[in-house]
Amino acid sequence: MTLDVNLLGAYYCALAAIPALKGRGAGKIMTIGSGIGHRGLAVTSAYACSKAGLWMLTRVLAQELWPYHISVNELIPGPVVTDMSGTQAAQRQGVFGIEGEWIKNPDDVVPLALFQATQPVIGPTAQSFSLMRRDN
Repeated sequence: MTLDVNLLGAYYCALAAIPALKGRGAGKIMTIGSGIGHRGLAVTSAYACSKAGLWMLTRVLAQELWPYHISVNELIPGPVVTDMSGTQAAQRQGVFGIEGEWIKNPDDVVPLALFQATQPVIGPTAQSFSLMRRDN
């Protein structure tokens, strides 16, 4: 299930969007990655593997779509409070397992997403942009 949502979901969304982006002659695809997909974390094998696969999908799609002026980048928000993750107080007690990390609200992620979305056509591609405070 985790692989289906995190990796295959992104793959199929990209496949659905690519013809329209090619038709426009330019575009951007932004994937939502995780630091765990770059470094792993015990007892998160399905999640870590799904996000590692997404990281590679981002890089490969960027190479394949560069000739069409379509950039593909990864946004790594770090821990974000959502309905699935519970309250910020619970997260500070270790739900995310990242001691000292900045626990973000969804609005905290918007500036980095807008930065990616507003880069020029010849701007960055195959890159990972992170809001994590440090490498854990």
